[in-house]
Amino acid sequence: MTRMVNIVNGSYRGKTVINERFELVKDVVVGAKGTFITVKPNATVGNGWGDKIRIRAIPADIVYLDSDEVSPGIPKESDEEVMSRISDRFEILHEMTKAAVSNDVRAMIVVGPPGIGKSYGVIKELEHANLFNNVKNIAPSYEIVKGNTTAIGLYTTLFNYSDKNSVLVFDDCDTVLYDELSLNLLKAALDTNKKRKICWNSASSYLEKEGIPDTFNFEGSIIFITNINFDNIQSKKLQDHLSALQSRCHYVDLTIDTPRDKFLRIKQIYQTGTLFNGYNVTEEQGAEIMEWIDENKDKVRELSLRLAIKAVELIAVSPTNWKRFAQATLLKN
Repeated sequence: MTRMVNIVNGSYRGKTVINERFELVKDVVVGAKGTFITVKPNATVGNGWGDKIRIRAIPADIVYLDSDEVSPGIPKESDEEVMSRISDRFEILHEMTKAAVSNDVRAMIVVGPPGIGKSYGVIKELEHANLFNNVKNIAPSYEIVKGNTTAIGLYTTLFNYSDKNSVLVFDDCDTVLYDELSLNLLKAALDTNKKRKICWNSASSYLEKEGIPDTFNFEGSIIFITNINFDNIQSKKLQDHLSALQSRCHYVDLTIDTPRDKFLRIKQIYQTGTLFNGYNVTEEQGAEIMEWIDENKDKVRELSLRLAIKAVELIAVSPTNWKRFAQATLLKN
């Protein structure tokens, strides 16, 4: 069966590839020169360079399209069914985050594309759980780790939030998946044994200076938020590592995989009346933004909740002519 992928951000022969759809030939391969996926050329990328091309892209920027988008005749979910499915997954995420706060759930992986509210829901729940601490001027019992982190930085963070009442959130911190030492530390912290012992098995002047022991028991909870769908990675080396993490965690896939899913997620938040909270947007302007997104959902650089906010910013620039600016800044050339 034909399988399609959407490259959100990548490169081919030195040129940027943004939000382009291809037929998949061979899944992600991690090599000495980077991470590549092999696809058939489309009308704008790789045409004339053979029947298959390799595009450089990290797994987080590759969206695997559902079969119902590429196989006519297979029944699709209605819009209402899609939004109900997505809403149910976010409700599960909400309840599982509460369970992480109470330490009933010690490890959870949350998977979904960028800009659809994964982090927002988790952080809001943690902030709510720490309201009492804030009133008492007590430091929050959670930490959000974003972006790049070294192995020793990871070890230090695990130590600082190792008590039973702490929650560590790794948000868009996928670099740990590509570092052997960091992965081993993370696997130890996510272990299902009652005692999770973390060790640093080499001399470190930094740890000594900071008074951090070379071994400790980790009793906190961990939430790992990522754009990488573990089920879609076929690189043997990476898959082995991801499988080891997945076996230790509850795995919450928000099931937002296609452009249609993403648009309906935006529509869902819009219908709750919260999409434009805190922004000076009239009801008519909000409806106009949603109509524009619907009309251009296959042309935008990124289909996400952030897209709606960018449109709000353009309305502030030019209330009557914002679509002209949107065409230049938000759509693919």
